[in-house]
Amino acid sequence: MWLLIESIACAMALLVALWLRPWRLLNGPLLTPALGALVLVPLLWLTPTLMPAGLQVQLTAANLLVLMLGWPLAVPALVGVALIVGLVGGDAPALVIERLWWLGVLPATLALGLGAVLRRWLPANPFVYTLGRGFFTTVLAVFVAASLRLLAHPSPSDQAFVAVWLMAWGDGFLTGLVVAVFVAFAPQWLATWSDARYLQPPDAS
Repeated sequence: MWLLIESIACAMALLVALWLRPWRLLNGPLLTPALGALVLVPLLWLTPTLMPAGLQVQLTAANLLVLMLGWPLAVPALVGVALIVGLVGGDAPALVIERLWWLGVLPATLALGLGAVLRRWLPANPFVYTLGRGFFTTVLAVFVAASLRLLAHPSPSDQAFVAVWLMAWGDGFLTGLVVAVFVAFAPQWLATWSDARYLQPPDAS
């Protein structure tokens, strides 16, 4: 049952993303981070194969891709990441779909929604962007997605929820750090960043 749900959810997300024609963004500076994501993110997803047997958790970088590429382009990129990891690991299609949904599409979509809430209710400030959308949004989105995955696919470990909570913070630190560096040195690699929005001069009043 879960395989069917995951397959439908991934297909719907991909169709919506493609309907928005994200390839148009590749004509600008986002081509470099998009290609970099297809090289580096699979390494994060493959780390469980290098770990001892037992509880296997990993960083997702899903929200990082959303912030860098925008959700419409991040979803096809995550599909590419899942396919690369599946080919390298020789995984069954069911595992590729499961990984794509729980590590990629779901946390990316949750992060998109949480980011929209922050944009609506918090001031346009670089610290709100880096700490809010980069760090805290990642922690919450990854933890919720990982917790739902444990409910759908229970782990034999009694410490599974503790582990995914800690890994969510690791994902948050990674995303927040990379986003902060890009804001300072390569803002053109962040599709969700805008100088006009986040670098407004203070009101004279």
